[in-house]
Amino acid sequence: MRIYDLIAKKRDGGTHDRAELEMIVNGYVRGEVADYQMAAWMMAVYLRGMTPQETADLTDIMARSGEMVDLSPIPGIKVDKHSTGGVGDKTTLVIAPLVAACGVKIAKMSGRGLGHTGGTIDKMESVPGTRTALSQEEFFAQVNRIGLSVIGQSEGIAIADKKMYALRDVTATVSCIPLIASSIMSKKLASGSDAILLDVTTGTGAFMKTVEDSIRLAQQMVEIGTRNGRRVAALITDMDTPLGHNIGNSLEVMESMEVLKGRGTADLTEVCLQLAANMLVLADKGTREECRAMAQAAIADGSGFAKCKEMFAAQGGDTRVLEDYSLFAQPAARYELLAEQDGYIVANDAEKIGSASVLLGAGRLKKGDPIDYAAGIILHKKRGDYVHKGESLATFLGDPAKFAAAEEEYRSGLAYGENPPAEAPLVYALVTKDGVERF
Repeated sequence: MRIYDLIAKKRDGGTHDRAELEMIVNGYVRGEVADYQMAAWMMAVYLRGMTPQETADLTDIMARSGEMVDLSPIPGIKVDKHSTGGVGDKTTLVIAPLVAACGVKIAKMSGRGLGHTGGTIDKMESVPGTRTALSQEEFFAQVNRIGLSVIGQSEGIAIADKKMYALRDVTATVSCIPLIASSIMSKKLASGSDAILLDVTTGTGAFMKTVEDSIRLAQQMVEIGTRNGRRVAALITDMDTPLGHNIGNSLEVMESMEVLKGRGTADLTEVCLQLAANMLVLADKGTREECRAMAQAAIADGSGFAKCKEMFAAQGGDTRVLEDYSLFAQPAARYELLAEQDGYIVANDAEKIGSASVLLGAGRLKKGDPIDYAAGIILHKKRGDYVHKGESLATFLGDPAKFAAAEEEYRSGLAYGENPPAEAPLVYALVTKDGVERF
């Protein structure tokens, strides 16, 4: 069958078998399927959708288009976590050490930030000396020795996804749930873990803007993982408001360490405990309540923080900065963003806040841009707080020449009102192969 016929089949609402999907995806990777043909097929998928089996097959084919990491040299259940992205989302730096401190192996590959969402690898590299590019032998040896390593994702992982995502980005097919699900899960399947917890964020700072869309995406990803022999669950978490108060690389490392030291903000601590508990459940460590208690104990007895320091030390990081934050690189300047009037903050668009932090130098507008690790935003007031005119809403850190543009971006998502907005839950639902549990 020609690629033309496969495009027409999906355009007309047909269902592909695995061989047809292999012809499309592998042909595109090899250059036998042209960009315009792949774009036409992805638009057909966008409009017609895919069956669960089609989506599972597509994901597995995309995963196998590149390197498939074999974690079998690491004994025991290996658990991974993936967030769909957000602002101030530094949970990996908390939950990976907590779960490892509870005896579960974490061999995690993470990404860099792009756009308004931050990346775990950039945060880790704000700790002087930290290596995030390890050989497979070093990676496995470290996980076997201390139970934990977080490194950058290999360029050889899910090659089809890189090509397809770049095309989706310029053909208005990014927001197609089967293609989003296969993009995320192809990388997770290729990374080799036995179990995967998905943190599907929802709201202004997230890719999925509504809870219902987030649940649909989570259901597809859980089904993909289950059909491909993995244990998968997903939490739907709020991203209308940034987690914690710090946005920016070294700032987020500092705030993560405060959670591990038992001094973290209530919202960030709660989300991390729920994520860690569900990772431990996937690793057969007990009920959700028992696993939450284990995670809380790893904070209370200091073992989570000790494990985090052990990981950074093993990867060359200067762990003194995790104790004394003044040893981090310092920003060029600070600027106080002041409230223009009295009132409750009824809107404080998380995406606008994230974009403002990028303008300050904390993120990238395009791949390869340099990052100012000290740049970022410290939030003093968040959605739902009452403020007085002239009170500081946030502190900007970075190059003073960038403050004006960042302020304009931040204020464009800010609104005041006479009454407080309705309070949103931190976690909306848990999605497993058995269904959706709403909180």
